[in-house]
Amino acid sequence: MTYTGVVRPGGPADVRELSDLTIRKLAVSAMHNNVYLLTSVATGAQLLIDAADEAPRVLALVASGGGGLDAVVTTHQHWDHVRALADVVAATGARTVAGADDADALPVTVDERVGQDDTVTFGDITLDVVHLRGHTPGSIALAYEDPEGHTHLWTGDSLFPGGIGNTKNPGQSFDSLIEDVTTRVFDVYDDDTWFYPGHGDDSTLGAERPHLQEWRDRRW
Repeated sequence: MTYTGVVRPGGPADVRELSDLTIRKLAVSAMHNNVYLLTSVATGAQLLIDAADEAPRVLALVASGGGGLDAVVTTHQHWDHVRALADVVAATGARTVAGADDADALPVTVDERVGQDDTVTFGDITLDVVHLRGHTPGSIALAYEDPEGHTHLWTGDSLFPGGIGNTKNPGQSFDSLIEDVTTRVFDVYDDDTWFYPGHGDDSTLGAERPHLQEWRDRRW
């Protein structure tokens, strides 16, 4: 099957098979939140990104990967990304991971508070943490360097096809987010990097890079 990254609330997960990692993408809630399950091919260890809503469907996603959950990473503190977090953690006993500056706002105790240049490991898989300030103070992205392919990047609500995340509310900062997305994402990773946002469809950095100045000019 060919992975497209196009998923809809209530519909099935889309599955991407890499040499060492299986990626499952599921859409939940009327807000079309994306939930990602990463499964190590070698060890079966699993990590979930954003237990956003619909805990029974999220737990079924975990089971589809073989069962057992090592960790849940929350990309940022906003309510629509954490509605199933407490239930998923209670059902699985998974350790919790979040950006240090967002951790206290989550509805669970955070076991690992992470920031720029930290890593998150499950089984034989290591993800690099990228701190992207502006949408929330502690928003993070996660990068996986496929040894037989390109980089895969989970960006939460900091980067989408067509622009960066919302910075119109009090406490948010367009200048901080566009700076971090530029220097910590586009200046670091190449055009083949495939990114998976917190809502909607995926894209590549190569598809978005030509529009960076447009984003700066319009300020969103």
